[in-house]
Amino acid sequence: MRATDIITKKRDGIELSDHEIEWLIKSYTNNEIPDYQIAAWLMAVFFQGMTDKETAALTMAMAVSGDMVDLSQIPGIKVDKHSTGGVGDTTTLVLAPLVAAAGVPVAKMSGRGLGFTGGTIDKLEAIPGFKTTLERHEFIANLQACTIAITGQSAAIAPADGKLYSLRDVTATVESIPLIASSIMSKKIASGADKIVLDVKVGNGAFMKNQTDALRLAETMVGIGQLVGRETMAVLTSMEQPLGRAVGNSLEIKEAIKILSGQGERTLKEVCLILGSHMLVLGGKASTPEAGYCQLTALIDNKQALAKFGEFITAQGGDAAIVQDDTKLPQACFIQEVSSLSQGYVTAISAAQIGYAAMRLGAGREYKGQAIDLSAGVVMQCRIGQVLHCGQPMATIYTNDKSRLAEASATIQQAVRIDTQPVVPLPLLLGFVDKNGFHK
Repeated sequence: MRATDIITKKRDGIELSDHEIEWLIKSYTNNEIPDYQIAAWLMAVFFQGMTDKETAALTMAMAVSGDMVDLSQIPGIKVDKHSTGGVGDTTTLVLAPLVAAAGVPVAKMSGRGLGFTGGTIDKLEAIPGFKTTLERHEFIANLQACTIAITGQSAAIAPADGKLYSLRDVTATVESIPLIASSIMSKKIASGADKIVLDVKVGNGAFMKNQTDALRLAETMVGIGQLVGRETMAVLTSMEQPLGRAVGNSLEIKEAIKILSGQGERTLKEVCLILGSHMLVLGGKASTPEAGYCQLTALIDNKQALAKFGEFITAQGGDAAIVQDDTKLPQACFIQEVSSLSQGYVTAISAAQIGYAAMRLGAGREYKGQAIDLSAGVVMQCRIGQVLHCGQPMATIYTNDKSRLAEASATIQQAVRIDTQPVVPLPLLLGFVDKNGFHK
């Protein structure tokens, strides 16, 4: 078998066999095929696309390129959740303890942030003492003890995906639905999940800017799940403004505690309850999403979800006292309010610009490996549809670098559009995709 023949077939729009895809990925992972040939194949995929069968074969080839986590010794159905990323997307911090409190094991391997999308591992590192790198036996032991464990993404999980993504990043082939879908699903499958819930973000603060592309991505990932025997469903949610009010690592930990205490931003709580309700259905703990929603709401009201968050922190070496006293989290030296320069209705908030402001304050990375300020970020004081008066605070910014305040303040003022006429905010929930297709 030759790489040239496989490139030619894909260039000409001919479907590749499972064996051809498996051979190509295995050979590239073992450094038997040079980057320039895989780059040519990626560009052919970018223009020709892939069939559902090809995409599923690519997904499994990447999944089995490294370690396959075996969670069979953990009782119950293991349901994983993945978000396609966004601004103020604190869902994992809320959802993991909430669903675990309902008895569904939550085993997650999460990554770090790059650019304005925050990484769960960075957020958890804001908790004093919290251990984000677990050995396999520690990961399993924590799951058995408290039904929840989160660790950093291992380089041994789907290494083919890591190699391919690095190449896609420098060959202008990132924006391909089959390549995006197989990248996400290969890691979820290799991580040992029995079933998968996907949160596909749509809007200016998300990777997928419009609903058409987001729906295609969701349908592709759900289709992969069905083809490889992992039941998968997706929820499409709006990212036209930051999901939560907080954007930044320790700030998002604080907001997660508020949500689990029954307070906090309504939209963030709502997304967590919707995603969690479907996780409970797939995990066999609720008969319908509506029943799951009520069950999760009760776990917030009776503080069991908050207690589970504390138990999870303790299990991974962190200081659970932050649950009752968030001043134990990293605190910024410089805090400044950003005030409105005019009066009117908030008609738009650019989530991307808010995320960029948080990054420039030190909360995010502009390049891989960059150190971040765990205390830095933005807390929004306004939402779309709200009336703002001149001089009223729109946001509060946090940093340990005073020189960054002016730029961040100006960016936030540009990000919030104020008009004389009100607007109706876009719906938060845009629909669902499951084995039966798309439905509202």
